[in-house]
Amino acid sequence: MALPFQYAIRNLVRSPVRTIQMIIGSAVVMVLLMGAVAFQQGMQRSMRSSGDAQNVIILGAGSEESIQRSEIAAASAAIVAANAEGLAQFMGQAAVSPEVYYMGLVNSDGFERQAVLRGITEQALWVHQQVRLRDGHLPRPGEILVGARAAAYLDLPETALATGALIRFEEQDYRICGHFSAGDSVLESELWLDLGDLMSSSGRESLSSLALRLGRPDAFEEVDLFCAQRLDLELVALSEVDYYGSLNDFYQPLILMAWLTTGLIALGALFGGLNTFYAAISQRIRELAALQAIGFRRWMLIWSLIQESLLTTSCGLIGACVVVFGLLDGLNVGTSSGVFSLQFHTAEMSVGLISCCLLAILGLLAPAWHCLHPPLTSALRSQS
Repeated sequence: MALPFQYAIRNLVRSPVRTIQMIIGSAVVMVLLMGAVAFQQGMQRSMRSSGDAQNVIILGAGSEESIQRSEIAAASAAIVAANAEGLAQFMGQAAVSPEVYYMGLVNSDGFERQAVLRGITEQALWVHQQVRLRDGHLPRPGEILVGARAAAYLDLPETALATGALIRFEEQDYRICGHFSAGDSVLESELWLDLGDLMSSSGRESLSSLALRLGRPDAFEEVDLFCAQRLDLELVALSEVDYYGSLNDFYQPLILMAWLTTGLIALGALFGGLNTFYAAISQRIRELAALQAIGFRRWMLIWSLIQESLLTTSCGLIGACVVVFGLLDGLNVGTSSGVFSLQFHTAEMSVGLISCCLLAILGLLAPAWHCLHPPLTSALRSQS
């Protein structure tokens, strides 16, 4: 007959301070592990939402890795629209959106922040079809259209970016004309201006990029061939999916650092748990030996100790869930390219559950072996 479950529960309350320490330690580890998974999943989700398989980004040759450094002649938009084949048509015009991408300081309600600004024309909605106007209209001269996550990216209150408010950029005031959403993509972190306004304010005479929408899925080769043939324009065509995929690869070291930090903390917590278990079980060597003497097998004792450990880490898992769902779920995380939110779903909860079991078992086995492997006669004479 195995030891009753009540025995494991009773042992947890014998040393409440030690039990609370173990619960807090395991909860911290699980919060970090689930947070690291949510961070990775959130960034990948944002990049996947940003890339449309039917969209193409044309950049200046040599600037394939950064739209910010790209420069192409302003006349390229009309040339590409008139000559490139395979483009989608809207109202008899090719879906070509000339754009300027610019990082600059903006001042709103006394707060100065580094913002991502994009100069656009009305053709932008032909290409970026995930964009939806929540209110207002596309920016006219002297106006700015605000993305759904721009306030989080700029760390400003929502009221500072309300419709009708003023934003100062390069010594000029722009009135907010509305807000847009873009399906959780990085576009939601941007401020959109009239193309002419941004080129004038930033002192640019060239575009950053052209955004194109293909008329059919296999038309990318035709656009790519056009760019290769027009050497005078110095253009490079990239699939939007590939471009944002490369951005995701760029952030992999950051994700790796998050995992490394989490792993080191988890390792420290594991060793801390080992010490705590050693301290707890070493005081019970004679008790465990006495249980063996009256007929309980060692595997029964190990199973009872595992129950104690699982109860402790399960309490830690409950605490971790309270933290992640109460404080971290939906939290906006900013990067240089935009903002994404932490979301805790099946994958994150699975990591929490697996780490709960691993912490309970790995943290217990070594102390249990240390206390149960001595001969019964030696254990009964132990001073613990």
